Amino acid sequence: MKKIFQRSCCSNIYLKLVWVFMAGLISCQEHNAPAASSSNVISVKTIASTPAIVEVIDTAGKMLQPDSLIAIGKKNALPLPGVYQWKNHLVLYAAIDDLENVQKQTHAAYPNAEVKVYQHPFYNFNRKHCGDTTSAKEWDNIILTANLVRDTALQREYLDYHATQFEKWPEVSKGFCNASFQQLLVYKNDRQLMLVISIPKGASLDELNPKTTENNPRVDEWNQRMKKYQEGITGTGPGETWVFLKQLRIKN
Repeated sequence: MKKIFQRSCCSNIYLKLVWVFMAGLISCQEHNAPAASSSNVISVKTIASTPAIVEVIDTAGKMLQPDSLIAIGKKNALPLPGVYQWKNHLVLYAAIDDLENVQKQTHAAYPNAEVKVYQHPFYNFNRKHCGDTTSAKEWDNIILTANLVRDTALQREYLDYHATQFEKWPEVSKGFCNASFQQLLVYKNDRQLMLVISIPKGASLDELNPKTTENNPRVDEWNQRMKKYQEGITGTGPGETWVFLKQLRIKN
């Protein structure tokens, strides 16, 4: 397996980041990751609890209009939420006090779509795992999604690996610390995974990411073990596993 992906597939730095953390064999056909606008940045000081994810999926495979979800986010989340899109998927990422109410509002706004909620991440890396626990005041967030394979035994193995990663595989989180990553959250709803990567506002993954693997060869072993656990969600192409959701710009 090649350690660095070609840009003809997509940004090799973005892919290598996810490849380091989540799995060995990750590829995609196209990704354009826009810079987050200031209105979509979550301030660490204003998050009272772990943010949640609300996903809207058009079961007919059509693109969904994001205006209603943006309005729901503005009404129910402070600061302004992040809204992301990939094909027939819309995602709201925000600190939400009344998640059940937001879920009901989303069902009402998109009555013919499937609505999924991701509330409690099963993996949570943050700066508390670093020697330098200082956090940036504001973060940019990147969201990706994939499926776990259907084999339930393999799913349990995957979750067990992540439950013990900090103790048995400390090199992985050490790489995140070295790269100044602020937070990595992984959520699960049924087989679907949501990965949220947070970096300091205005920082570049192209610059930060190489630090995750500097003098860190055991990460390659982690990748080899993880690669068998994931596959692409419905709508991905052959050989495509993780997909990046495009962040939409939200006006104040």
